[in-house]
Amino acid sequence: MNALLLGAWFGHLKVIQILVNAGAKISCENKNGLNLLHCAAQRGHIKVLEFIMEDLEDIKVDKEDKFGRTAFHLAAEHGQREVVEFLIGFGCQHSMKDKEQNTALHLAAKNGHTEVLQKIVETGVELDEKNLEGNTALHLATEGGHFECVRILLEAKSNVNVQNEQKGMNCLHYCALQGQEDIARTLIDEGINFNAVNNQKSSALHISVLQNFPAMVKLLIDCECDLDLTDYRLQTPLHIAAEHGRQDMAEMILIAGVNLKLQDKQGKTSLDVAARGNHINLADMIIKADRFYKWEKDNLNSDSDSWVVRHLTFKQDHRLETQHIRSVIWRLATKYLKPNEWKKLAQYWKFTDAHIRAIEQQWTGNKSYRDHGHRMLLIWLHGVVMAGENPIKGLFEGLVGIGRRDLAESIRKQANADDSSPKKCTAM
Repeated sequence: MNALLLGAWFGHLKVIQILVNAGAKISCENKNGLNLLHCAAQRGHIKVLEFIMEDLEDIKVDKEDKFGRTAFHLAAEHGQREVVEFLIGFGCQHSMKDKEQNTALHLAAKNGHTEVLQKIVETGVELDEKNLEGNTALHLATEGGHFECVRILLEAKSNVNVQNEQKGMNCLHYCALQGQEDIARTLIDEGINFNAVNNQKSSALHISVLQNFPAMVKLLIDCECDLDLTDYRLQTPLHIAAEHGRQDMAEMILIAGVNLKLQDKQGKTSLDVAARGNHINLADMIIKADRFYKWEKDNLNSDSDSWVVRHLTFKQDHRLETQHIRSVIWRLATKYLKPNEWKKLAQYWKFTDAHIRAIEQQWTGNKSYRDHGHRMLLIWLHGVVMAGENPIKGLFEGLVGIGRRDLAESIRKQANADDSSPKKCTAM
């Protein structure tokens, strides 16, 4: 930077005039190719710009620096609205691209300069030009989280569904990466394809789960996005939630309804993945959901007129009538059931082999069967309560079914001794 360039950089008009009058070379540049016009434009010195453009000769308004950027690019990048208006008035090229193929529109959007962006849009530039990475201005505004810039570009009718070439990302993918719920909602309102997948075959939902943004997950589920899409590892969003122990997101996905039979490249279902990661609560939720889906399907296909539509929930049941049965279940699992009897009960109640394997995955020592039995009984109780059936009756029948009538009778006596329970088992 020589004295003349420094004068333009810091906006010292009188110094520039003295140096020019003394014969300073007005075509000088620094090592990056910045000339007088570039320096003044980037720093927003209008008076200096007026002197350069009106009083000096042979100044090219669209001269490029070594990165291919003109004064217009630099003014847009640094949010110099007055300079942008000034250069537009002098007839600069609005759509020139730098060496990274960015236009001034790209740079204003990337850096969140709302007023500058609005001014450039008003010149009628092509809104969907792509840079070297295949990003449009809308991509860059979204990636930067610049809501107002996104709004301006959408109002100007930018193409909301463009996917870049390098990563195959659309704007909703970038929202998912950073949890930008407000921008995502706006993009969805404008008709973005929320099931679009990138080059790794990940949807916005895959990315939201991986990045741990529950609000984004909820928004996408509320839009009825495809929950069964698989990425390059053949993982669904539920697989990812299971792998990382994201219980809150798994709950939302399970309540919305998914295909639990889908397997990843290793042949693992989401239940297998949760069990392998020792995410016990999440694995139990998947089993509960699987049993609920089957119960719902069986009843939908039945001719029963008494069936009532029920909605899956995993909320803890704190009603008085289930408190007693829970204590009974605890005693049964920890004191009375022999090591393999919980499995027999599970099979009697139509738990699948996969369910039993997932419960058994957790090993805490030789007495693990107690924990396994308790988990299985709580999962079974969840299904009975969801179906509106009598748990004492079901437990009695199950114990009789595996040849433990002694326990069945004992439990019936305990249940009938509890005055707070409205569901007494007086006749089988």
